[in-house]
Amino acid sequence: MSLKKAKEVINIEAQAIKDLSKRIDGEFLKAVNLIVKCKGRVIVSGMGKTGIIGRKIAATLSSTGTPSIWMHSAEAVHGDLGQVTKNDALIIISHSGETEETKRLLPLVKKIGVKIIAMTGQPKSALAKHSDVVLNVAVKKEGCPLGLAPMASTTATLVMGDALAACLIQRKGFRKEDFAFYHPGGSLGRKLLLKVEDLMRKGNYYPKVKESVLVKNVLLAITRARCGSACVVDGRGKFIGIFTDGDLRRHLKSDQHILARKVGEVMTKNPSTISKDKLAVEALHVLQEKRIDELPVLDKNGKLSGLLDIQDLLKAGLL
Repeated sequence: MSLKKAKEVINIEAQAIKDLSKRIDGEFLKAVNLIVKCKGRVIVSGMGKTGIIGRKIAATLSSTGTPSIWMHSAEAVHGDLGQVTKNDALIIISHSGETEETKRLLPLVKKIGVKIIAMTGQPKSALAKHSDVVLNVAVKKEGCPLGLAPMASTTATLVMGDALAACLIQRKGFRKEDFAFYHPGGSLGRKLLLKVEDLMRKGNYYPKVKESVLVKNVLLAITRARCGSACVVDGRGKFIGIFTDGDLRRHLKSDQHILARKVGEVMTKNPSTISKDKLAVEALHVLQEKRIDELPVLDKNGKLSGLLDIQDLLKAGLL
């Protein structure tokens, strides 16, 4: 019985979303245009479970380039109404459109002069009549076996809010880089904001040796710096190659005296490199594609600036 009921609820809510798509019309476009032209913020208000959905809508709008805040309908008439200005757009969510808190709020916000977008399941309700735009989120049936708890209706409201946010992203030309700016602590933010120079090893934190240095001394420098390689420069300080533990293993097979050789004789010449102003995620792609663990980092003039190790990307959460 429980499995049957679970599937029934899912089907009811899925149908509510399908029905919602049929109501995307001129009113929806009016809502999008109203928000695009809004000089202030989008304020989302509601009560109870639809209010919780409203919080999510406000959060989604804010994180995708439309400044938005949440205002509880009951708290609004106890001081929070001071957050609303005539330059704002107010989204009021009420499935019945007749809740006491909503009806008390309407004349007050109308007096302020704010534009109102209603999300309601009753297009002829008091809320709808006093709104500039009405988004119909009506459902044929709730998923609740008692027909009391809002389920399909809150799902429909959530999806309508997502549809608004998606269209606003498109209209405003909001980019991934913009999203990353508002989410610097998230994985996407790290991928789109962190540059190679933010993570690379500089100064004494990576070994830089001349081509005439013996391999045994290069290994000591690598150990001290706790790296897996050393960058090699010529007598003028120009970057010419890299010496890795892989180079050491390859040469050990054929040369037992490699430790006494000059590093310039056994290094990898013309290795893969990356510019310090590139995104760290681009460096990750190079490391994975080439199946290497270190990348020498160059400035715009081709001068050695540092070393990026795959472990640095791991610590930054890019892996």
